Amino acid sequence: MGRYELLTTDQMAEADRCAVALGVRSLTLMENAGRAVADEATKMVPKGGNIIVLCGPGNNGGDGFVAARLLKERGYDVRVSCLVPADALKGDAAEMARLWDGEISPFGDNRASGPALYIDALFGAGLSRKLTGDAAAWATCMDGEDVPVLAVDVPSGLDGDTGAPRDDAVVHATRTVTFFRKKTGHLLMPGRKLCGEVVVADIGIPASVLASIAPKTTTNALALWAERFPWPRLDGHKYSRGHAVIVSGSGETSGAARLAARGALRVGAGLVTLVGGPAATAINAMHTNAIMVRKVEGAAGLAEFLADHRRNAVLIGPGAGVGAETAADVLTALASNAAAVLDADALTSFAQRETGAKAGFGFVVRSEAAGSSAADLHAAIKRRAAPAVLTPHEGEFKRLFGDVAPINASKLDRARAAARLSGAIVILKGGDTVIAAPDGQAAINENAPPWLATAGSGDVLAGFITGLLAQGMPAFEAACTAVWLHGEVADHVGPGLIAEDLPERLPDILASLHLACGSPVWKFRGSN
Repeated sequence: MGRYELLTTDQMAEADRCAVALGVRSLTLMENAGRAVADEATKMVPKGGNIIVLCGPGNNGGDGFVAARLLKERGYDVRVSCLVPADALKGDAAEMARLWDGEISPFGDNRASGPALYIDALFGAGLSRKLTGDAAAWATCMDGEDVPVLAVDVPSGLDGDTGAPRDDAVVHATRTVTFFRKKTGHLLMPGRKLCGEVVVADIGIPASVLASIAPKTTTNALALWAERFPWPRLDGHKYSRGHAVIVSGSGETSGAARLAARGALRVGAGLVTLVGGPAATAINAMHTNAIMVRKVEGAAGLAEFLADHRRNAVLIGPGAGVGAETAADVLTALASNAAAVLDADALTSFAQRETGAKAGFGFVVRSEAAGSSAADLHAAIKRRAAPAVLTPHEGEFKRLFGDVAPINASKLDRARAAARLSGAIVILKGGDTVIAAPDGQAAINENAPPWLATAGSGDVLAGFITGLLAQGMPAFEAACTAVWLHGEVADHVGPGLIAEDLPERLPDILASLHLACGSPVWKFRGSN
């Protein structure tokens, strides 16, 4: 799996313990960690530069003392401050402080000395309380200066699991050096922003320790899904590449469905059909060529259309409108054998409405469609054999799932809880999109640029997912792939991106992807 596994702080502590049990000395781990910090510092400051190392009372501070010693040996002007007197340090940290050949200043003395770099070795990911006293003052001081900050493990004051600051006082790092594997808090917002660039250093922990830890969260990376990507086969044809059905909204909002249909076609679905009422069909017919259109009215008409098992993936939601008709279409789609993607209005049509009576999750609520509650939606998903994928943003998630997890739960925990409750793959969108499966498997995306925050981009993402499902890609991998491609295309386009760019520039990314995997596209092992 490479280095794509993500660990919680408890799992990282277990990795340390397992390494020591296997014969790796804890002092060796600390020496290697400090060397990795020193190596990154030399990339950020010219030789001879002034570096202030801020050490805490635990192992993070021990890493800082190692980095300070090595940087001094390399010709840097290094000053060290420690939160506690050196004789109060314990264990490995005390030993590394003893090896530091230099003064340890009282904690406030270096605050205004104009360094070229701060090294934040105050507290690591395991900190369970907010920063106070001198540590909080230093965090505020560093945030107010135009000086780069190199954080050890995580920026001090950041929760390594949730990516949330424990209080207003938190270090804003330019770069963060972490060890063995990233933690979930490095990717979850605002941790992703507060960490800056994250460098993962090998400090001698054997990868074999992961077998007993068995992490279920990964970075959304090619290694997770590339081998399952449904590349065209030399003996393939359009009918073997699946038939995606996109349910259109009314004529006034039909553009969203067309964006999704274009996304499904570009990502490789052999056939794509836009279905809808008479007005939408007339408009869609004027705006599409390779995409087929069909007049389909009401839930009964949709059921008849999806009865053909060759139409094996269906998307409902983009521009659909919120209400009883959309809810009925969703339940009809879920009663079919097609893989289903529910986006936007398809989710809000089952939104929770507060009535004052508590249910198993949030409040008991009914949608505008009589008899169609969030619980009914989840039950319909769980009854089916084919996969379902839900793609809420934060607002839609709260309306559909309410208090599915404790109020202080991370985005990852909330997505996992929603997937378990609904029986669907849940894609909780944002700058740190989380993809979660009912069995607890999850991935956190890290390649989404800010230009994706534009109208219609989510519709294209839903189309990407539907097109991959139509080609037979497993649902979790299809969701992860679509999210990654979405971010990669957006990064490729850059500022000025509009939603229409995403499907049209996707071929550039797919071409780079198959070259990166080392084989011409027609020689890839297909999935159909």
